[in-house]
Order: sequence, then structure tokens, then C-alpha cells
Amino acid sequence: MNRVLDFYFDFSSPYAYFAAMDVDKLAERHSLTLHWHPILLGAIFKKTGAQPLLSMPLKQDYAQHDLERTARLKKQPFIMPPQMPFMSLAACRAFYWLKQQDNKLAHSFAKNVFKAGYQMGLDVSNSAVVTDLVVALGLKEDKIKAGLKEQWVKDELRSAVDKAESLGVFGSPYFIYNNEPFWGYDRMPLLDDWITKEGW
Repeated sequence: MNRVLDFYFDFSSPYAYFAAMDVDKLAERHSLTLHWHPILLGAIFKKTGAQPLLSMPLKQDYAQHDLERTARLKKQPFIMPPQMPFMSLAACRAFYWLKQQDNKLAHSFAKNVFKAGYQMGLDVSNSAVVTDLVVALGLKEDKIKAGLKEQWVKDELRSAVDKAESLGVFGSPYFIYNNEPFWGYDRMPLLDDWITKEGW
């Protein structure tokens, strides 16, 4: 049995923030290999016709309320980033640039992006903020600035989005375990139970 969990997300998804704070513990509990895959949902939305939740009338008010009560339930800090939805292009490119060098470092960076955006309220769409988050991990500023512009990094992100789409990923967070998809933070308990029982 394949003991791999794939975690697809867009940094601009607040529910992905909550998932990012929980998914490591879920993977550890089941002794799974966890792969993080940041993607740009905007490209996929063009095909599905969907819109970001926080830009939709009526739904955005509900989502704001639900996110705040979810934060209280999970006892997690939560601040809505200054601009929602936002373009997470720089953060995604930085992740894949880091991943080639050190997968664990890329993992730590991704969590720090979520914390910076949703706990500190920083504008993580800003490449300067993203650069600072990479520098905080011990890398040189000039290297990351150059890295974000490298063609292979752009191609890696494009490939990740294409791969996600080919697997049926259409939202964030989105999990795949042994070809079984689970969409949404609220499906994490079902995902947990599915892994425990190896299906129903």
C-alpha cells in the first residue's frame, strides 16, 4: 500500500492555512510520506469557471464568519491578509526553488508563508516579503532574487499546476491518498478515518 499523502493548496486560501497547521500531525500519526504542492488556483478556475470564495457576494460574508470561528475552535491565530484573494506567484516559485535544494527547507518555508499571511497579516503576495521569509531560513538575498527569475523555476510551477489539474484538483486545500481525493479543510477528519481504515 502506498503510504503517501499529497497536499495541494494555494497560499491565498485561508482554509489551506488551517490545513497546513494540521497536516503534518496527520501524516505523522499514520506514518505517511507527505508531499506539499503549492499551486495557482487561478489557472484552474479559468477552466472550472469557479471564483475565489472571498470574492463572491454572500459567500464571502459567511466565509469570513466561518474562518473566524474555525480559528477560535482550533485555537489558532487568524488575521485576514490585507488583500484577498492575492496572487501567490512569488511564494510558489520560492517554494519550488527551495525544494530543489532542500525539501524540508521548502516545507518550513511554506508553513512560514501561511503564518506570515494569516497570523501576522503580512502581504505575502509581495516578492520582497517572500524574499525576507527565505532569508530568515539562512539563504542569501541575492540568490533567492535570482532564483525567482530562473526559467526552470517558472517551468516547475507551471508543471505543478498542470499535474494538479490532470489529477482533478480544483480547490484548496485538496488531498490525495492512494488516488482517493478529499477536498476542503472540513474533510480532514474523513481523510483521517479513511487512512485509518484503508477505505470504507
